[in-house]
Amino acid sequence: MSAASPSDDISPPSSSSAAAPAPVPATLAPHQTPAAMAAAATLLSRIGIGIVALMALAALVMTISLWNKVSGMKEQLARQSAEATAQSMEARTLARQASDTVRDAAARVALVETRVAEVALQRSQLEELMQSLSRSRDENLVVDIESAVRLALQQAQVTGNVEPLLAALKAGDLRISRAAQPRLAPLQRAMQRDADRLRSNSSVDSAEALQKLDELMRNVDDLPTLNAVAVRGTGVNAWQPEPIPADAPWWRRALLTVRGEARSLVRVGRIQSPEAILLAPEQTYFLRENLKLKLLNARLSLLSRQVDATRTELAQVGASLNRYFDPASRRTQAAATLLQQLQAQVKTTEPARVDDTLAALATAAAGR
Repeated sequence: MSAASPSDDISPPSSSSAAAPAPVPATLAPHQTPAAMAAAATLLSRIGIGIVALMALAALVMTISLWNKVSGMKEQLARQSAEATAQSMEARTLARQASDTVRDAAARVALVETRVAEVALQRSQLEELMQSLSRSRDENLVVDIESAVRLALQQAQVTGNVEPLLAALKAGDLRISRAAQPRLAPLQRAMQRDADRLRSNSSVDSAEALQKLDELMRNVDDLPTLNAVAVRGTGVNAWQPEPIPADAPWWRRALLTVRGEARSLVRVGRIQSPEAILLAPEQTYFLRENLKLKLLNARLSLLSRQVDATRTELAQVGASLNRYFDPASRRTQAAATLLQQLQAQVKTTEPARVDDTLAALATAAAGR
């Protein structure tokens, strides 16, 4: 820096003041000397150099710090890269092992599926064999029950005793319960229904019916016919002549005798059935024997459990009794009452039937 000359502080004279006198020059301050200015410039340069040096030092420190950070980051990145590489290699190893495991598992699964298919095939064959064995056993059971029920049914129809049939139904029910086959459940229910119906139905008492038939056959010979001159139901013969009083006069006795003889010769009455009135005495014997034969046929039909034939024979006996015998007689009325009781007793009788059981047996034998 150079000091200003005295001429630098003096402006050039203008045209308007050219004639004015020149001013007196001012004196310089002590600090504005050239030496002072040189020292100040040196100081400023030193301060600037120091500042630059400080800035350079700060930049160096920052550079070193950044270099250290970058070096640390490089080391961390290298470490992370190494770890990632190691992890990737481990992952590849694990993936390879997993692939091998999956391959082995797939092979094992395929082997297991093959064995399962074989087991399923064997199981289906075993089930078919068991079903065939069970079906054959059920068929044998059904055949045995059917034969036992039919034999007991025939015995019940012949003898009139339903106890063997009930025993056969109970035995069949027990065998089905032990077999525990749901397919035979309808058969079991049908057998139970038939057994309940057989127990609830009132059957005819054979001994009582036979006793009544025997009593009717014994009373046939004592039954009066319509054309017989016999004691009526009141105990007095309507055709017997009136008794003649002993103290009656002779003319009255003669009149009563003539009237009695006339009444014995002529009878007046209403004929309901001419064949009964015209029945000859020798035909009465055959009538009674025919009536006994009909009662005997009814007895045989009852013993053989032929209910319809028994009803028919008893109906014919009742028709003959009403047609040829005196309905006013007490013996005829007692025989008619006894016959009505016997007909009512036979009417309520039904033959032993197990239709539901036989139908269920046919369905079970057909395999449905």
